[in-house]
Amino acid sequence: MNELNKDIILKDLPSKRLNLHIYDEIDSTNDEAKRIESIKEFHIFIAEKQTKGRGRHGKKWSSPNTGNIYMTISTNQNISQISPISLISGLICKKAVDKLIRKPLIMLKWPNDILFNDKKIGGILVETEINKENIKTIIGIGINLNIDKEESWWGDLSKFALESKRNELINLILVEFLNVFDNSYDNWPDDWKKSCMHINKEIEIYDGKRHQKKGIFKDIDAQGNAVIESNEGEEVIATGQISIKGVY
Repeated sequence: MNELNKDIILKDLPSKRLNLHIYDEIDSTNDEAKRIESIKEFHIFIAEKQTKGRGRHGKKWSSPNTGNIYMTISTNQNISQISPISLISGLICKKAVDKLIRKPLIMLKWPNDILFNDKKIGGILVETEINKENIKTIIGIGINLNIDKEESWWGDLSKFALESKRNELINLILVEFLNVFDNSYDNWPDDWKKSCMHINKEIEIYDGKRHQKKGIFKDIDAQGNAVIESNEGEEVIATGQISIKGVY
């Protein structure tokens, strides 16, 4: 397993705009981002291991020291050009992995899951922290490059031996993130839909544990909301978690 390497991670990135924080072990990179005062435009927090990693709705995100990516990007800047943040961040990660493995094999599941071979290999957790006049946006990114066999209900990218290229993958994600921040990403909905593994498929959507709707996932709108078609017609749904038969 290659250790996290600051020089490779920050290659071709503007050091005046970024602060990189690397940890052997931490409770949560998102929580650390909340604790650290922002000095530069962006602060990047990366850990070898998290003891209290989490996903959406407070679900535990297993974070052992096996060469995975546990990373948070935080900023006080207005990032409306990267909205909806969760969907665009997932798309950025998908494109970075595809570029490294040289095949478009990574898929997306609304709203924040990253998949390979119909198994979840990663996810995005976006949080905000309000402090006086500042709003800090916190973007947590978890990607399984190599997981323990006892956790095989999740997927990983061990087939591609990306643990040895982990620093390069993090760099690709950060380079693309800054590119989107600086130049916007107007055609993201089309790219996201091309990468979505359940467009025009039957899904069930849940609000927490409560069943909300069953129907066909037809589209996403400009805000990243799901457009679901059911017997009652089309409905726009802003939040939830979807289940797909044969996947999860």
